[in-house]
Amino acid sequence: MTIPSHQLNDGPRIPALGLGTYGLRGDEGVSSLVAAIDAGYRLLDTALNYENEREVGEAVRRSGLDRDELFVTTKLPGRHHGYEETLASFEESRGNLGLDHVDLYLIHWPLPRVGKFLDSWRAMIELRERGLVRSIGVSNFLPEHLDLLEAETGVVPAVNQVELHPRFPQAEQREYHEAHGIVTESWSPLGKGSDLLEQDAVRAAAEAHGVTPAQAVLRWHIEVGALPIPKSGDPERQAQNLDVFGFELTTEEVASITRLETGRLWDADPATHEEF
Repeated sequence: MTIPSHQLNDGPRIPALGLGTYGLRGDEGVSSLVAAIDAGYRLLDTALNYENEREVGEAVRRSGLDRDELFVTTKLPGRHHGYEETLASFEESRGNLGLDHVDLYLIHWPLPRVGKFLDSWRAMIELRERGLVRSIGVSNFLPEHLDLLEAETGVVPAVNQVELHPRFPQAEQREYHEAHGIVTESWSPLGKGSDLLEQDAVRAAAEAHGVTPAQAVLRWHIEVGALPIPKSGDPERQAQNLDVFGFELTTEEVASITRLETGRLWDADPATHEEF
């Protein structure tokens, strides 16, 4: 299976769908990750706070693929904001992964009250210049945070990973990203814990195309220009989640699914949410 890709504003291309790895730990986690790579996943999304960077690195080595065939993302935790702290945290992550470089490094949350994300961004620019990171980006940043990064450093993030699903489609945020050349990545793309997959608009689209409700929602992300990173440890579901490039939703199906908007599911407003 050939997965399409997005061009990042700092050079590399990133697969148009990836695997979220939160909760995949230990030997079972490594086995699930290897199964995902075998199924065709090439983008693996982890974070220092997920406590599974070692498992992700081990799966990369066990896959048998050339390192350049896989795109590994990890993230800076809030407790390590600051210039020197970011450089040290990256080395911790790189050591956990056992890799010579990381493909995409993200600031996990902006933590505006702490007020150090700009210092961390400068450190990430340094890491990219050293060749230790291929691309740099952020997660859960609002437009005002992104504006500050650009104004102070002249460097626009390649990616912003945000809560995004039909219950919270984030139209204005996506429009901002598009205008600034930022790829929108969707965490919790299937609206975990909600009744999203049971909604009539989702089920109707799934039935019309002979796919599962989850596949219909993941295709919705593709149609609106977002990059979903669904998490699953089940090989069958992993394969299904990846198999969304052989059909297209109609304009009306996309609109009907988008109308399911109710708001954030996780009560994590980046203006105030803190995660260390």
